[in-house]
Amino acid sequence: MPIALEPTIAVWMIAGSRVTGLLMVAPFLGSAAVPARIKAGLAFLLTLFLVPQVPSLPALPTPALIVLLLGEFTIGLLLGFTLQLFFEAGQLAGQVCGVQMGYSLASIINPDSQADSPVLSTFYELIVLLLFIQLSVPHWLLRGLARSFAYLPPGNLSLTWPAVHALLEFTAGMFVAGLQIAAPVLVASLFADIALGFVGKASPQLPVLFVGISIKNLLGLALFCGAIAFWPRFFDARFGHALEASERILKLAH
Repeated sequence: MPIALEPTIAVWMIAGSRVTGLLMVAPFLGSAAVPARIKAGLAFLLTLFLVPQVPSLPALPTPALIVLLLGEFTIGLLLGFTLQLFFEAGQLAGQVCGVQMGYSLASIINPDSQADSPVLSTFYELIVLLLFIQLSVPHWLLRGLARSFAYLPPGNLSLTWPAVHALLEFTAGMFVAGLQIAAPVLVASLFADIALGFVGKASPQLPVLFVGISIKNLLGLALFCGAIAFWPRFFDARFGHALEASERILKLAH
């Protein structure tokens, strides 16, 4: 039986485009610390497994095929982008807490992005990454990628206003999540500043500025160690919500 070579190649390109879009921005899988050859091998394996999920298509002219592949790349990009937002929320919380605790001037190379980042921001992001792996979220992400071919077949992506609005609304939630993560340290720092202000008024000779940095540092670390016990439950719900949001956005873009 003769093989229609051109549609077969198009199916592989469609699956590869979604996988490539996902691996561009997905946490852990798209990390800059992962060598390019490992990413290429992973992309090939995922494409191989997802090819049976792609419906066969007729031969397409080159311009139509390019537009189709760009749409498939965007689908994978959206699936990974929603999860990446919570890593950005962790970085935001680390930067805010670092200013309050006196770590804003200390910076190291972030192994995930290979960029120079505040030390506490990098620490927060690494903890989120460990929770991401421990909660098996990469498996959820890959299952979500496979399901996307069922509710959004190739060539059906359309950036409608409801989809764009849902994406912008979810993106705005990153700042709320960052403040929720940093809330214990922020509240403790606020009360510490108020208490130190009264102490400074009562005893002007006391070097409140130098003493306050140490007190806020120790207080922030103590509250951080206590709050981190609630992080697995917090991020388990947030990661699940991110995957649901990505599927809802893609369904609205049908």
